Amino acid sequence: MTTMTEAGTSHALRDALGLLKDREHVAERLLESSAKHSFDPDKELDWDAPLEEGKWFWPPELVSLYDTPLWKRMSEEQRMELARYEAASLASLGIWFEIILMQLLVRHIYDKPMDSAHVRYALTEIADECRHSMMFARMIKKGGAKVYPVSKINHNLARVLKTVSTTPGSFACTLLGEEILDWMQRLTFPDERVQTIVRGVTRIHVVEEARHVRYAREELRRQMVTAPRWERELTRLSSGEAAKVFSIAFVNPQVYTDVGLDRREALAQVKASGHRREVMQTGAKRLTDFLDDIGVLQGPGRRLWKSSGLLA
Repeated sequence: MTTMTEAGTSHALRDALGLLKDREHVAERLLESSAKHSFDPDKELDWDAPLEEGKWFWPPELVSLYDTPLWKRMSEEQRMELARYEAASLASLGIWFEIILMQLLVRHIYDKPMDSAHVRYALTEIADECRHSMMFARMIKKGGAKVYPVSKINHNLARVLKTVSTTPGSFACTLLGEEILDWMQRLTFPDERVQTIVRGVTRIHVVEEARHVRYAREELRRQMVTAPRWERELTRLSSGEAAKVFSIAFVNPQVYTDVGLDRREALAQVKASGHRREVMQTGAKRLTDFLDDIGVLQGPGRRLWKSSGLLA
């Protein structure tokens, strides 16, 4: 429901979180932040430095099998190899997701005024995502791992999504892909147990991704106030379905085979793991609280979110 309130001489939009900020004002602030806090990973990070003996590629507590019976039977070397492969799997997922996001942003601004700060910031974010994708690919190669693509069905589902997604659905999916990984990376970059190059990559991503989250949140709030009812309902369903896909695709099961584990046993233990469930729900909580506040987690869509395991 749209509520209009007076804000000076103009009208502003309000939702359950309060008054929405002017779109141009938000973009101008984000452009200022981009000018001060943007990084060139090729120059910022020491890619030629050797990897450090005995350091992890991902915090062990964030590895999918952590604290399972299978984890307890694994050698420390095998655990560290799994962490290395899962870091590569997450980086691969990040590249896939950011390529989708760049296309969604281009679609979003296609009909917008090209001289606006809103469009200029979207183009700035696209440039950020280009650098992030190249950075993730370089990190995979630096770690001696391989790219772990998503399944063919998810690859093709995303092809449909980026072609037909409505604007609020696009921004809801954007936040789904950004906020859970962001939470994990905020735990990773200060962790001295982790390889310096991985900490550097996650630090850059966290700093720049904070702007992307702000842009997406502000725009989703606006869309959930102004979009027609059918589009809001579609957003609730599509975001719930996206949550199910995302939770399944989060770690490519090939990583278990690559470290010599039985894939079916590993997947069963991850699914049964209370620790893993807590990690994923904690990582998603800031996002699910926000989506709940602005009316996205309602009806059948909420049930889809629950079945994804991301919503308690």
